[in-house]
Amino acid sequence: MKVRSTQAILECLLEQEVDTVFGYPGGTILNLYDELYNYKDKIRHILTAHEQGAAHAADGYARSTGKVGVCFATSGPGATNLTTGIATAYMDSSPVVFITCNVAEPLLGKDSFQEVDITGIAMPITKATYLVSDPSTIPDVMRQAFAVAATGRPGPVLIDFLKNVTALDQMIDYEFVHWRENRGCSSIRSLAHSHELKAPEPNSDDIDILVSMINQSEKPLIICGGGVVRGRADRQFMEFARKVDAPVAITLMGGGGFPGDHELSTGMIGMHGSRASNVAANQCDLLIAVGCRFSDRVALNPATFASQAKIVHIDIDRSEIDKNVLTDHHIVGNARHVLDLLNQRLSRQSHPLWKEEILSLKRDTVVEDCEQLTPKQVLETIRRLVPENTIVATDVGQHQMWSIQHFHFNYPGQLLTSGGFGTMGFGLGAAIGAKAGNPDKVVIHTTGDGCFRMNCHELCTVEHYGLPVITVVFNNGCLGMVRQWQNLIYKQRFSETTLDRGPDFVKLAEAYGLNGYRVTTRAEMEQAFKAALASGKGCVIDAVIDTDDMVRPMVPGGANITNFLLE
Repeated sequence: MKVRSTQAILECLLEQEVDTVFGYPGGTILNLYDELYNYKDKIRHILTAHEQGAAHAADGYARSTGKVGVCFATSGPGATNLTTGIATAYMDSSPVVFITCNVAEPLLGKDSFQEVDITGIAMPITKATYLVSDPSTIPDVMRQAFAVAATGRPGPVLIDFLKNVTALDQMIDYEFVHWRENRGCSSIRSLAHSHELKAPEPNSDDIDILVSMINQSEKPLIICGGGVVRGRADRQFMEFARKVDAPVAITLMGGGGFPGDHELSTGMIGMHGSRASNVAANQCDLLIAVGCRFSDRVALNPATFASQAKIVHIDIDRSEIDKNVLTDHHIVGNARHVLDLLNQRLSRQSHPLWKEEILSLKRDTVVEDCEQLTPKQVLETIRRLVPENTIVATDVGQHQMWSIQHFHFNYPGQLLTSGGFGTMGFGLGAAIGAKAGNPDKVVIHTTGDGCFRMNCHELCTVEHYGLPVITVVFNNGCLGMVRQWQNLIYKQRFSETTLDRGPDFVKLAEAYGLNGYRVTTRAEMEQAFKAALASGKGCVIDAVIDTDDMVRPMVPGGANITNFLLE
């Protein structure tokens, strides 16, 4: 049947069961927003304060729900404001479809008002980009974009429509095809044979080789990486860990792939990893990394990392194998599928002495006997008072590490954090997206006073849409992680890291119509957090902590994983 081109775009969203879009309108995308008016009972649009906030919200929605997030923005600065959010999603393999509109075709290449080559800009930070100049291709492009974003190693995709393509009188042929039937479309069939869509089938011999290696190992260690979370392979991973009977170290992005408080868990591994995790990596004879990139925050010195072990890498992306750390064996495939095959063939192992050696080492890195409010007290209070399925979105810095060390995450999508790109300002947008996608769950946003200044304008979004997101600011009056490095490495030369300036975060919350609390003790923290939970509305808790509280342990970049600068 004949429909308007803009109608086809929104019908394609309904094909994919999209119920929520985050965005910000402007001139070139106005035709699409005009059509969206007709779909307001089918597609919820959340208007953020800034396009970057919309990008992070779509990302947080995707990570927390397991669905594909969707974000709209206009051309020029609207589109370029998305790029940090696009890169954040790309580095952490989060499936988001970004839809922008550009100037009309006659104006391309003429430095027209708000013209920018966003497909060129986004190409290195997306799985695919599309510049749509032919209205008849809209259904195929939309279906391809969602298939590419969600299949194989997930990631962001950008579609840029020329404004003339979305003209109100532009009619095209369109028939509704549910996403489950999309594989029958010729455009999807042509992609099905490419690496963009098809997850590689694990090699059966490779599975058998790893089973043999496990049978021969006396000191195995398993690393839970982000691939376990993205692949929703937590149940298969749990069975695998129990069968191998091995300690489990968790990467930053692996939070939620394996319960942080499980008896086999050694906690986080790497630069701020626990002694148990880092020593285990140094002393194991077999290291099995599942969905882990071996980034420089995990394998700080690739030459010495797990030097006594045979290293096995399981990953969906062949390009990650041997990129950072040379392996002795690898299996390319989807984490859930690979673990299923391993679990079928693996007999139950037993390593009591090895477990006793590693699990007896310290996992809790902070011992406290002071009255002043500490990060651990803040997080222990939160964890004790919230439901078990609470979602936590963090920004980046000390509070991010403290959140992961002291909260413990038990299911995929419970922790939303920017691991690969390290994006300050990610957290509040991600929390908004998570709450929109999970209305029945409590959503907490942990942040630092430096990060919060980068996204606090999104409090207007929290208030307007009645999203009871609780923001907890770890306020130490400085850029904490950078100051920590200055303390330890730069001879306490605190160059431009002191934040002795406004705003007053309590008054700021009140200015946006939200409740604000300032706390300086554990008792005040508990009282304020209970009040925030009971309020049923967005709140800000300004938790005042010591300027020189540090993340412990810490291993300097490039050092051996057990060369602790701080313990």
